[in-house]
Amino acid sequence: MLVIMETGVPPVQVQAVLDRLKEANLEGHLSAGAERIVIGAVGRVVDPEIRTAIGTMTGVESVIPISRPYKLAGREFKPRDTIIEVGGVRIGDGSFVVMAGPCSIESEEHMVTTARAVAAAGGHVLRGGAFKPRSSPYAFRGLGEEGLKHLAAARAESGLPVITEVMAVEDVELVARYADILQIGARNMQNFNLLDEVGCVPKPVMLKRALSGTIEEWLLAAEYIMARGNHEVILCERGIRTFETATRNTLDLAAIALVKDLSHLPIICDPSHGTGRWKLVQPMARAAVAVGADGLMVEVHPRPDHALSDGAQSLTFENFAAMVRSLSPVSEALNRRLAPQPPASRRDPSVV
Repeated sequence: MLVIMETGVPPVQVQAVLDRLKEANLEGHLSAGAERIVIGAVGRVVDPEIRTAIGTMTGVESVIPISRPYKLAGREFKPRDTIIEVGGVRIGDGSFVVMAGPCSIESEEHMVTTARAVAAAGGHVLRGGAFKPRSSPYAFRGLGEEGLKHLAAARAESGLPVITEVMAVEDVELVARYADILQIGARNMQNFNLLDEVGCVPKPVMLKRALSGTIEEWLLAAEYIMARGNHEVILCERGIRTFETATRNTLDLAAIALVKDLSHLPIICDPSHGTGRWKLVQPMARAAVAVGADGLMVEVHPRPDHALSDGAQSLTFENFAAMVRSLSPVSEALNRRLAPQPPASRRDPSVV
């Protein structure tokens, strides 16, 4: 439920409501606006008698039940968009952010070269996989910590914040030591132990939609992370599995527009996994701008035909630069803009 406090209510009355919620085994989340304070009460069950009792407390204007199963992630709890700032980049403020890099980190030279190209083309966040979930146990599965060190070297060279996937609870601390944003991949969207663990990390988490995950299941997965205290969650639509075989997945652009209505969390579009075809990445990227996505995540490789994974959906450096340029006309037509790049002052020769 939402507890709407009266205008100008003193802190002591707000604290009294928080204390009463705690007595009822409910967790109170404070949201202070310009004029009003709203308290979101979250718990397994909100007893109607508790709702009535809270409504009669001094300083309380009204109590509103939250009907959706995801409480913290929904707009009922927080009407204003969440803005996440990482490494000088703001995600969710209305501007458009581009995350790019290889599916798999192959070497330090490979990563640094790609980072330079991503930064030069106007990218904002560098991606790269050190731990790779693969359908076949015989496919390349990443370099592990060595790959994380290469990613850190690329960050130092380019000044771009970095995002990489974490696959297991026991790896969260290690990955968080190197990454600016932790990624939960599609296959782990409902790995609840992992969601709990990243919910305790003071770093943004990007949560990809599962191959067959419904929108409600996706937002409830975000709720797991937020319920542990980490409210810096970024959603990512990366295509879902349908009957269609002409593309790798079916990129659900309608989900982006719907989630923007249902949730205050920023949402990123991944047209690389969403289509599996590099020629489709640019048109789908432009479409993502049009439907209101907060940014893109695309795969880039210096030589896609030699990539250790996902070469068919990876852009060359030249094609990536062309894609970024193609976003401007769509952004300008919708009164949007590409986000500013991280300041050059972040570039530092030191490596983690």
